[in-house]
Amino acid sequence: MVLRVIGAGFGRTGTRSLQAALEPLGFGPCAHMADLIDDPGGIDRWEGAVQCAAGGQVVDWEGVLPGYRATVDWPGAHFWAELAGAYPEAKVVLTVRDPERWYESARETIYGPRRLRRASRLASAAIALGGLAAPGPRRALRLADDLIWDGVFGGRFEERAHAVAVFRRHVEAVTDTIPPERLLVYEVKQGWGPLCRFLGVEPPAGVPFPHLNDGAAFRRLVGQRLALGGIGFALLGGATVSGAGRVVRAVGAARADRGA
Repeated sequence: MVLRVIGAGFGRTGTRSLQAALEPLGFGPCAHMADLIDDPGGIDRWEGAVQCAAGGQVVDWEGVLPGYRATVDWPGAHFWAELAGAYPEAKVVLTVRDPERWYESARETIYGPRRLRRASRLASAAIALGGLAAPGPRRALRLADDLIWDGVFGGRFEERAHAVAVFRRHVEAVTDTIPPERLLVYEVKQGWGPLCRFLGVEPPAGVPFPHLNDGAAFRRLVGQRLALGGIGFALLGGATVSGAGRVVRAVGAARADRGA
């Protein structure tokens, strides 16, 4: 199976919605970083890709993304240029949003685990209670640290101006590199129309465009994952975290409800 769509947009630009839209259009399965927490093999493959790239070696992308027709979000978005070169027939979708709003969203969601781990011992205890100490979540978070927070953002994501500048440079790099006929610069709020025209497919009749991971969805996901003792996935997948104390209280309440 050959990769047909390369998502070049950073996390928190509608990548989960794009994944949910691509799969029923015939471009599935579609890889997304949030899915790695339950996929140790996927983490192995991406760790290998990072090591190969760091050593200047050619990455076996078919081995990294076996059976996938599309990839969105990180880690794939970090390797958009390499993937575009390895799959010259694949189309590139660059999801974008207002840079300032993107920063606020990313800081309060996918950056949450790193922020919490640095906050206090109490926060670390909450993370452990919630399941982030398990091998899958721990390895996924380490990959995110190495590739995204320490790699893409150079350990300076909390410096708003720096992070926003990195975001803007990324958008410019993609648009300057990928030929216009091969690239769609896309906001998921545009819905099926631009995406389907670009991919040459018909929108699914009577099916609304999926809008996932909005604020309300964050809160529902937090509640569901806490109830299951799986706060790690909720954080990595985009659940809002306002502070370490709030998470500690929530985890404690969830465990009490389960009789833990």
